[in-house]
Amino acid sequence: MEPEPLYSAAELDKEEGKGVEALIAASAEPIPDPAEWIDEELQRGVLITTIDAFINWGRKWSLHPLAFGLACCTWEMFSSHFLRYDMARLGMEAMRATPRQGDLMIVAGTLTWKMAPAVKMLWEQMAEPKWVIAMGSCAISGGPFADSYSVVPGVNRIIPVDVYVPGCPPRPESLYHSFLMLREKIMHDSIVR
Repeated sequence: MEPEPLYSAAELDKEEGKGVEALIAASAEPIPDPAEWIDEELQRGVLITTIDAFINWGRKWSLHPLAFGLACCTWEMFSSHFLRYDMARLGMEAMRATPRQGDLMIVAGTLTWKMAPAVKMLWEQMAEPKWVIAMGSCAISGGPFADSYSVVPGVNRIIPVDVYVPGCPPRPESLYHSFLMLREKIMHDSIVR
């Protein structure tokens, strides 16, 4: 005779529902974009600027994207790494399968409230510094499903987003352009922060 489970399926669903409801309540407002800049005196420092330039140069040429495809934008994200577009020339040889190896999360597609805790957990597991690209209108604002009860109206309500790639779905050229924009942002970062 099999032992009885500790929890019934209804109890598990109720507990999972409470977690999702708590996340929905906590994400009523988008996460503000951090705009904390260094004092003017530190920005003029020659030594810090040289170290910043050296470290940021290495970071911009060695991005490790974490593939996080949720819907149809995933196919465009994967096709951007094929031979025709060749993201390897930007230092991105392969998509990573684990957050411990990635420093760039590309959220491509429709994010639901049920999937939102997993996205937040993966983002928290990524090592610093880390960046996020929201790819497609569904990831940016919920897209055509924005009025649905189960769709998050923008990834920026769960995690901070660095670059937005509009489109439904965006072309690989748009994703390539977003990588170039992210590299510019990385070059203006500072280790003092």
